[in-house]
Amino acid sequence: MSNPEPIRLQKFLADAGVCSRRAAEALIHEGEVWVNSAKATLGQKITPGVDKVTVSGKAVRPVAQAKVTLAMHKPRGLICSNDDPHHEQNIFTVLPGQLASLRFFCAGRLDKDSEGLLILTTDGDLAHRLMHPSNLVVKRYRVTLEKPFPSTRLKALIKGITIEGERLKVERATLISANAESAATLVDVHMHHGKKREIRQLFSTLGYDVKRLKRYQIGSFELKGIPLRAVKILSPREIAALFKIPSARDESRGETTHTRPSRKPNATLHED
Repeated sequence: MSNPEPIRLQKFLADAGVCSRRAAEALIHEGEVWVNSAKATLGQKITPGVDKVTVSGKAVRPVAQAKVTLAMHKPRGLICSNDDPHHEQNIFTVLPGQLASLRFFCAGRLDKDSEGLLILTTDGDLAHRLMHPSNLVVKRYRVTLEKPFPSTRLKALIKGITIEGERLKVERATLISANAESAATLVDVHMHHGKKREIRQLFSTLGYDVKRLKRYQIGSFELKGIPLRAVKILSPREIAALFKIPSARDESRGETTHTRPSRKPNATLHED
């Protein structure tokens, strides 16, 4: 048997089911991770089964966990965390019994008040790829507003706004079923990134409060067909679809709301 190859500490912790790579970096930075009785450093490599790794004083052992990736139809009211003492119910508590024993990473969260497509995976590498900004994974949302949003403000969504030093913006925005004044309470938006509550903050700052927010597509993989609170185990082909750019047919079709033929086409703006 060959000796195990050294791997980055963040990957080791993710593969062992301790946390995601991003969370592992935070733990290392905070001094919670030690290797062979010495404080770990960012970028450090370890040899599984040879080096002794502890997190917050507890030993971490490599665990051979099956690689399972799920698509979940998240309802409103559930959080994407299992370590919040103020919320007994979260997305992990509604997993079927046969999956509840596995350690899943949430690859791109939705806030408590939002709903729709979530990707959960035991594969730390896949979670890292889905969340890393360089991969430009396209996420599509249907936004329901309290009052009609005019087509003349679509450009502001694309240009974005700066709040506390962070730029909030979307890559594409489309009005759905615009009225005679070229305004609509339904807006379809695309994002490649996604900071916490970014869409809600963006619309709210422009003076339009979000009534409902639903993510219905990631890449070319759609939520369609997955019942509320249910999960679907993804095949390799479906996982690959998460990284694909939506086709022109997807762009014109939307989720389930079609714009009926009228004298006024949907108003759309996107980045060049």
